[in-house]
Amino acid sequence: MNILTPDSISTLKGKEVFILEDDLFLTKRLVAHLEDAGAEVTSCTCLEEARNALQSYSFDFALMDLNLPDGESLELLREQKFPANTLVILMTAEGGIQSAVEAMRLGAADYLTKPFDVQEISLLFLKSEKQRKNQRLIQHNLEKRRQKTANLYFEGSFADDLAQLSKITEVDFRLGSDLPPILIDGPTGSGKSTYARWIHDHGPRQDSPFVAINCSAIPDNLVESELFGHEKGAFTDAKSARIGLFEAADQGTLFLDEIASLSSKAQTKLLLAIESKIIRRVGGTKEIKTDVRIIGAANQDLRRMITEGSFREDLFHRLDLLRIKIPPLSSRGKDISGLAKHLLIHLAHKYKLQTPAIATGAEKSLISNPWTGNTRELIHALERSLILTEPEKPLQFGFKEHEPPRSISADWLNENFSFPQKGFDLENEIIRLIQMAISQSDGNISEAARLLGVPRDYIRYRLKKKF
Repeated sequence: MNILTPDSISTLKGKEVFILEDDLFLTKRLVAHLEDAGAEVTSCTCLEEARNALQSYSFDFALMDLNLPDGESLELLREQKFPANTLVILMTAEGGIQSAVEAMRLGAADYLTKPFDVQEISLLFLKSEKQRKNQRLIQHNLEKRRQKTANLYFEGSFADDLAQLSKITEVDFRLGSDLPPILIDGPTGSGKSTYARWIHDHGPRQDSPFVAINCSAIPDNLVESELFGHEKGAFTDAKSARIGLFEAADQGTLFLDEIASLSSKAQTKLLLAIESKIIRRVGGTKEIKTDVRIIGAANQDLRRMITEGSFREDLFHRLDLLRIKIPPLSSRGKDISGLAKHLLIHLAHKYKLQTPAIATGAEKSLISNPWTGNTRELIHALERSLILTEPEKPLQFGFKEHEPPRSISADWLNENFSFPQKGFDLENEIIRLIQMAISQSDGNISEAARLLGVPRDYIRYRLKKKF
């Protein structure tokens, strides 16, 4: 019975197939089956013939017996006789699993144990071809992601961020495995997820999965299932078993954004998983070992949440071994202008436009704008201006149009100021003063401290406390 399928026929039709087999009866059957699928077949019976054929022709698929009259076909793999686009499958007798594993280490796609039904060959080629395409797609997506993180802006004060990131990846390469958790602390829109991807893409796990999840987007009753998976029937809608994100990210990185939104119960389960490196699916009893690098991100003050009883102190200290602190964009001073120009290059490429200049005076607006949405807000402002501005004209920014005007009489800097009945937020105004001084000093913290008459550590302390 011929079990050729439309998919297997389309995989083999018009393709060049190489067979290396000294059993002439088996070769005849293989050739007949492959030619029925529309393949062009070349067969050899020994290594010497194979070397000559491979020197003269290029093949899409290769099917090789392990043991031949003049040696093992593994020699052809060791000699790299096959180009990278040739899909190689090894045939081996029972007990030859070790050689089959060696063949796959050398680049073979799969192996068959003799005896086998020749009808399996076309299906195995089809499966291997699909796997190869999937691997290429995964590799393509990895390259696109790496390209994004490779183009980050690390000039001026952003160079301090690069120094923090680089120190962590240096540690990671020294350790190799059992990588410690990381906590990225910064306001909303400051680039926490981008920095998490940079660490992964530049570390020893760059070829492994990077799995990101926004913890605030998961209902409390589904958090455990998302993180650890579930078995069939574990709850009403669990119609089949499913792995969780810990298993999906095994050998790679699991990025937990907005980790502060996890419930107390979920925090407890997460702490146990990090410490033991063992998980159990919901409804299951089997212990599953995982090797996952955890990166958590928070836009809230976790120490304050600990005091309030809404975040576990032991989980905080477990995550806080390596920390990256991202300051608000408004504290970057003149470096905001440099970041904007860098972002414009990539935005212009996205919209297939020439990179525009920034209008005279607009750079000052970039620096003085409060950027409460941080880098994300800056990107949106640039993208909006790029779309709405006529080609070849310099960009203008109408920030004031998007912000409610501040009443002069309500501003304490005005001599007519009076305290509002609802009260006065002294802490916010201290931060405002600091940001004004930083802006006036073009991002120079020492100069800002001089203007305010305080030590520079006071400024860093206040900004860290606020954000």
